[in-house]
Amino acid sequence: MSEKNRDGKRTARERLAVEREKQKSADKRRRVLIVGASVVCVLGLAAVIGVVAANAGKDKGGSAGPVVAPSGAQGEDSLAIPVGERSAKSTLTVWEDFRCPACKSFETNYRQAIHELTAAGSLKVEYHLATIIDGNMGGSGSRKAANAAACAQDAGKFTPYHDLLYDNQPPETDDAFADNAKLIDLAGKVDGLDTPAFRTCVEDGTHDTWVDKSNQAFAGGGFGGTPTVLLNGTNIYQDQSMTPAKLKQMVEEAAKS
Repeated sequence: MSEKNRDGKRTARERLAVEREKQKSADKRRRVLIVGASVVCVLGLAAVIGVVAANAGKDKGGSAGPVVAPSGAQGEDSLAIPVGERSAKSTLTVWEDFRCPACKSFETNYRQAIHELTAAGSLKVEYHLATIIDGNMGGSGSRKAANAAACAQDAGKFTPYHDLLYDNQPPETDDAFADNAKLIDLAGKVDGLDTPAFRTCVEDGTHDTWVDKSNQAFAGGGFGGTPTVLLNGTNIYQDQSMTPAKLKQMVEEAAKS
């Protein structure tokens, strides 16, 4: 074989080796890019999932804080706000929502009778607060009004503030109670309630998680809606013949027995 041919073959082999090295380098760079892109995609997906989860928590109005029951709350899990003498022969259990028009109607019609019976010591009322209108209509007014009412309970002013909320209930589609300033402004109409402690309680949502737990109990109770009114365990709101006078008669008869 001539020297020229040997040189030609050697040059061809060298070129081939160079090309192979170039290919290996290209393949290595491609693998690095693919792995890097995969890592970025995974991190990006994790970030998106994190944002979605955070926003979902915000949309639901969830609270991760501790469950702080208002002062004097009674019953299972301390979810009932009691009004009246503990020794009363009859107990009226009321599940209500401060944005609920039917709840306002019940309060308007039965308030005087209930106040008279509790003052006489013959009836104890256990108020349970729900937030179904927030869930049905959107907003947070039910929850914030319930928290404010629990703050009023801390101050020993639950009953007058409770009644005032219903007297100033906005239309069902108006989430006016979501404004803490409005809830605090209403407190100014209850003697001795508008204090720094009450304002802090309202603005911090001190009892928000307690309200959430109360609403969960309502949802798990199999009730048809608010108001749900039970006299000694019997649903009297569904009784079409029930009147304030009939309620008084039933409670007074039980007190004599």
